[in-house]
Amino acid sequence: MFWQALIDDFMSRMQLHAIPVRIQLWNGHAVDLAPEPPVVIRVKSLKGLRHVARASLDSLGQAYVEGHIDLEGKLLDLIDVATQLACHSGQAERNDNAESSSHSRELDRSAIQYHYDVSNAFYAQWLDPQMVYSCAYFHTRDDTLEAAQRQKIDHILTKIRLQPGQTLLDIGCGWGALAIRAASHYGAKVLGVTLSENQYEFARERIQREGLADRCEVRLLDYRDVSGKFDRITSVGMFEHVGLANLETYFRCIDEHLEDGGVVMNHGITSTDPWSRSSPWGGGDFIDRYVFPHGELPHISLVLQTMSAAGLEAADVENLRHHYALTLQHWAARFEAAGDSIRTLAGEERYRIWRIYLAGCAHAFTHEWVALHQVLGIKRGGARPGYPLPLTRDYMYVH
Repeated sequence: MFWQALIDDFMSRMQLHAIPVRIQLWNGHAVDLAPEPPVVIRVKSLKGLRHVARASLDSLGQAYVEGHIDLEGKLLDLIDVATQLACHSGQAERNDNAESSSHSRELDRSAIQYHYDVSNAFYAQWLDPQMVYSCAYFHTRDDTLEAAQRQKIDHILTKIRLQPGQTLLDIGCGWGALAIRAASHYGAKVLGVTLSENQYEFARERIQREGLADRCEVRLLDYRDVSGKFDRITSVGMFEHVGLANLETYFRCIDEHLEDGGVVMNHGITSTDPWSRSSPWGGGDFIDRYVFPHGELPHISLVLQTMSAAGLEAADVENLRHHYALTLQHWAARFEAAGDSIRTLAGEERYRIWRIYLAGCAHAFTHEWVALHQVLGIKRGGARPGYPLPLTRDYMYVH
């Protein structure tokens, strides 16, 4: 029987690795790769068995999303088992070459709307009350997610030395949390831009409700279509959508919009692969297929190179990889706790996609597949004399 040949071949390749999983077939046949495994993969069809037998994170994820397999066990254990199966499948760890999409305005708009315009109610199930969808900043591992997200925003606004009366452009402003705090607590005049209609409507309503319309505005606008100059620019969790080939254009756009002596903070996910290749074992393929179409992650060396080529000097670089692992662990736990509500809101398929996406990303940051870098930059040259930042980093940690 064909299924028997598949399972025999699978066992011959996997049985030496003691992976803590049981493979339970639709016909009652089961194999354990380790004694008393805490994880069970229930294979519901021959198609599902094909996905498992030639495992990658993409193939296993696809089989789960499409209902060909079911998963039992703790979520982070499931991700660890899937990674071990993919690692020992005999496939290459990463794709040989990084590829970059064209990233036209239309392509970027459709990708952003696919990801963010699920529904605000969906994101509200597992984000903090301020709807901050980016890496938090933990002073201790016991910090609540709410506190850590507020600390992240303050960390950024302190780093750029935002002063009352200064103008701030927030590229990819999300649901408006940073823009609103910059206006309400730091006295800045803020413009936020997003391509997500849901985020735009949410942020605009919140700005009106908090009486900040004279100091804070959000526009449904591509960053390439912004006009004017600003004292400060922030970009948080946005440049992942820019594309490797477009990084220098992106940073040149920032440079053009910075006043002389201006300061920019770019906060974004980076690849730990020196050649900016996608996440290993097919994880990047799954994300591109189901979650972030056309997303591309540069290595920090490429970020610094393209920033410099665009006229920006990197003044400070901080890796927050461990902070994002903690953030994603919070998100994944909240997602699990709200599973029934999320299924009702978004449907079974999207629930499955995001369930393994969040836990998989927590695994990726924990195991150094990806990182998160805050890069503080200043506009080189210009007519304004002096250096816009203090001599030491001490100012960043005074609260």
